[in-house]
Amino acid sequence: MESFKIFLGKFHTINESVLDEYISLWKKVKVAKKQTLTVPGQVEKHLYFVIEGIQKSYYLHGNKEHIIAFAYPPSFSGIPESFFTQTPSRYYLESITDTRLLRVSYEQHLQFMTDHREIETLFRKITEFFLNGVIQRQHEIMALDMESRFKVFVKRSSHLLQLLPQKDIASYLRIDPTNFSKLINRIQI
Repeated sequence: MESFKIFLGKFHTINESVLDEYISLWKKVKVAKKQTLTVPGQVEKHLYFVIEGIQKSYYLHGNKEHIIAFAYPPSFSGIPESFFTQTPSRYYLESITDTRLLRVSYEQHLQFMTDHREIETLFRKITEFFLNGVIQRQHEIMALDMESRFKVFVKRSSHLLQLLPQKDIASYLRIDPTNFSKLINRIQI
């Protein structure tokens, strides 16, 4: 729980007793490797914080997986737009590895934000940070060629090259797996 407290503190300073009370709402959960947590059409009932492990969010088009994001410690996980709007998810959330998470229900989270303005401010700032990342990712996908996307990924998240299947990273970067393999062999990391 201490790592979660430190993580939240990076976004906004909150009265410690309020933060402790909020964090006490989050419950520990273990998820096995390759377990689906959310499917399309299902409303996301929990927001997760990753203590250990890696998850991916993806959609299927035909029989092909298109990876949207990876979640790993310390970060939030889940289908955020489904959670915050309580609308059906359009894609999957699945654990890639055995995972330990903290989770809070939508109802508990909403009630606490209603009762404590500083938690609402915290999540506004977290949402702004998340939105900035989504926009940056869209820019990378639309404006950069495959080699540049690969280099940006390696600079930002090189540790994932050892933790994730190459096909998943290739999907995330919108690179054909064969070309991804050539990039790994050609570009010095």
